[in-house]
Amino acid sequence: MNRIRPLIVFAVGLLSFLDIAHGHEVRPAYLRVEATQTPTATGRTGTSYEVIWKRPFNEDGVRLSPVFPEFCEETPSALDEVVGPVVVRQFRLDCGQSLVGSAIAIAGLELTVTDVMLHVGLRGGETMSYLLKPTSSAVVIKTTGVPVWSYLHLGIEHLLFGIDHILFVIALMFFLTRLGPLIKTITAFTVAHSVTLGISALDLVSLPQGPVEAVIALSILFLAVERLREDPNCPNPDSIVRNQTWVVAFAFGLLHGFGFAGALSEIGLPKGNLISALFLFNVGVELGQLLVIAIGLSVAWITRHLWATLPQYVVQLPLYLVGIAAAYWLIERTVGIVWLT
Repeated sequence: MNRIRPLIVFAVGLLSFLDIAHGHEVRPAYLRVEATQTPTATGRTGTSYEVIWKRPFNEDGVRLSPVFPEFCEETPSALDEVVGPVVVRQFRLDCGQSLVGSAIAIAGLELTVTDVMLHVGLRGGETMSYLLKPTSSAVVIKTTGVPVWSYLHLGIEHLLFGIDHILFVIALMFFLTRLGPLIKTITAFTVAHSVTLGISALDLVSLPQGPVEAVIALSILFLAVERLREDPNCPNPDSIVRNQTWVVAFAFGLLHGFGFAGALSEIGLPKGNLISALFLFNVGVELGQLLVIAIGLSVAWITRHLWATLPQYVVQLPLYLVGIAAAYWLIERTVGIVWLT
């Protein structure tokens, strides 16, 4: 029996029974507070800041909102603008003093599973970045922040909460029987999505997220159907996925990179550390993938020691679950594209 496929019995089965209607990854919110060189609108001495607040739609009814120090006054702001899967608000903030040494918080964050990437730019040109989480929804602004390392955490989180990306990685494992080719295939997938994520984040190429996410769902469905078409006891030697799994992973990885870029563009990249932040985000995604593989291989090892053999329908059931989830997402996302047009 294939030494890797049994991992699907537990891992994919568990993942597939998650709410498939939420196939999109959990997207972080983004708050940028940038000092301007113009005087405050109220005529007070102090600093004026241009603020951009991007928050994802929250289905549990919690509306996240930034909370600034009492000495800051928010000028009349524009109405919330819906841009794709996020709500954007831009406004001006007049403060009687510098934000350094004061706290910025996100109201309602503790009631969600959302993270917030906070960028603060001072008048002297210094910038700081912070990652606010449900367990730590406030931060005191200091002259030294925690800039690029936060993107490593975001990369890991983006992969682990992106159920469609996880199912694609696990679906690839159905075509592999040895650890060496598995690592080669996952590395090819990582290199590919790093390339398109990079060129998209640098604004060299941009694709609309709707069609990208629909085709990502199609890529998962393709792998599931291709594997199910094979004879369980005699894999198809002419299958391109079987013979060149790493090539297929690389090709689809280019597409998945544009999917990753959608969320990354929403939280932004620090101007002074763009390349470092992009690199760490990719490393985080790779670590997330390796974690998924490690869990899967652990389950495979346990399965082999608990059962000598497994009925073929048990081994193939997770593939059907993956295919059903992917088909659902494909229909849902395609309908969304047609509806918006």
